[in-house]
Amino acid sequence: MDHALDITLTVNGTQVSRRVAPRQHLVDFLRDELGLTGSHVGCEHGVCGACTLRVDGEIVRGCLMLAVQANGCRVETIEGLSDSKELAPLQKAFHERNALQCGFCTPGMLMAAQDLVRQGNKVSRNQIRAHISGNYCRCTGYQAIVDAIEEVLRTEVIHGKG
Repeated sequence: MDHALDITLTVNGTQVSRRVAPRQHLVDFLRDELGLTGSHVGCEHGVCGACTLRVDGEIVRGCLMLAVQANGCRVETIEGLSDSKELAPLQKAFHERNALQCGFCTPGMLMAAQDLVRQGNKVSRNQIRAHISGNYCRCTGYQAIVDAIEEVLRTEVIHGKG
């Protein structure tokens, strides 16, 4: 790392400081430096959604964002959202609706779905499909995923938890 840069960011509530290569992607930093392997590396072009993360409250593609761009930011990964139980209703619905299959897309899909749930709006199945359209799944055909998200949205919106 000839031109390494110092960064400090908060990952899943814990402040982290490291020296990183200027061109290291955020998802690679999280996986290789911090051992947070829940976010997957798929296409490395920001198309498949396997590397979806939350940075300062917004979902981003970890393969398109450099670690140095996250300096000073709050980063949340699938591990942090699972540990905090934020994803518990979605995880349960995905399991019950068999929306998991091989599981490779699941972390990114859950992050995108939780983004929709957090908005707290009543949405149609077509709107759910549009929101997760940047997350590819080769196994499920999306029907079970949409069913699971719809179930959680219906419950969360009814109970005002969105």
